[in-house]
Amino acid sequence: MKTVVNLTQQSVLGEIENVLDTYPYNPYQQAFAIPDLRQELIAFVLNRIPCFYSAISSEQMSLQNLEKEDCLINSRLPRSPLEQQLHIQNLIHQGIYALFQEKSDWISHHLCETVQPDSEPSHWFG
Repeated sequence: MKTVVNLTQQSVLGEIENVLDTYPYNPYQQAFAIPDLRQELIAFVLNRIPCFYSAISSEQMSLQNLEKEDCLINSRLPRSPLEQQLHIQNLIHQGIYALFQEKSDWISHHLCETVQPDSEPSHWFG
């Protein structure tokens, strides 16, 4: 039995991790650790690039094989692999900026909820 795999999504997920690693933990990595916001970033990028799918058997579903399939994505796109990677990274940066602009209040509210009051430093000593 074969399974349809979105190769583009696999590639984008990896690039999002790489790009977010270049941002400070607070607030960027912390904010995009929120599943809803992460999904919005993924959707932002995927809606702006062509998607490629592949039917693979369950035996082929190892990460190593998906990485090989990922190379096929780059060979099918009109740009060179480096241009495609830079294009995706640029879209991720745009998505991070756009989502932070659009949802700044929501992000602030969610990040404040994650801080435990008893883990904050005491202001009692001045």
